[in-house]
Amino acid sequence: MKNITVIGSGTMGNGIAHTFAQNGFKVSLVDIHAQSLTKAIQTITNNLDRQIKKGAIDENVKTTTLANISTYTDLKEGAANADLVVEAATENREIKLNLFKQLSEICKADVILASNTSSISITQIASATKNPANVIGMHFMNPVPLMKLVEVIRGYATSDEVTKTIMELSRKLGKDPVEVNDYPGFVANRILMPMINEAVYTLFESVAGVEEIDTVMKLGMAHPMGPLQLADFIGLDVCLAILKVLHDGFGNPKYAPCPLLVNMVAAGHLGIKSGTGFYKYTPGNKELIVSDKFKR
Repeated sequence: MKNITVIGSGTMGNGIAHTFAQNGFKVSLVDIHAQSLTKAIQTITNNLDRQIKKGAIDENVKTTTLANISTYTDLKEGAANADLVVEAATENREIKLNLFKQLSEICKADVILASNTSSISITQIASATKNPANVIGMHFMNPVPLMKLVEVIRGYATSDEVTKTIMELSRKLGKDPVEVNDYPGFVANRILMPMINEAVYTLFESVAGVEEIDTVMKLGMAHPMGPLQLADFIGLDVCLAILKVLHDGFGNPKYAPCPLLVNMVAAGHLGIKSGTGFYKYTPGNKELIVSDKFKR
């Protein structure tokens, strides 16, 4: 397996491309917007520079990594020769189903098609392809170059051989893969999102403020960041989408998104990506400042 295609050049996509390229794979990074690809390469370059400053890599590694990445706006051109495709597009079921249907027509017959989805059914995604046995989930964690975990999700039809191949490939990337079965939220988000949702409810019901809730979880539970800050980091729209998948998939009211979360997403307060969530974010300022909406 030499040629990797990554679809989507956003936060997860450029991180996945960076990781494969730094480990010697030839990467085709595909996005429908040329300006997004330019931004992605700049992000990868900046992240490589940070690694150099920390002494983790040298200039030669940076040069080789960037040389391993080619960019494309045409899906057929970027994916035709892929041994593995990793889809990291928007967390939207219809977009993913359409992409995998196209990939099944475009790619080689033996290609492995992987999705970085954080919650959408791999079995359903696979149903849009000609060969469901070759479809699997590779759920990387953000930031991809640093985080060790990869959730490897077996769809209903995913073959043992494909699962073994992806587990071994993940280890070659320096990751620690964990094999899980295809149920809503898999493991990571089935546990994480109800915790975040409960933190939002705790704020919604005025039990405590933003900083107080996050401080309790950081100091009391040894979490590196509080659940509300983490929600901002993930994106409140993404959190809401995952909770809806859990709620629809299990039909259990415990997964129902908090009305406060729903309203914040409707208002466009999505966390870091929009500049406002539970906290306010300004360029160059690392200090956490509670959003005016939640100041006591």
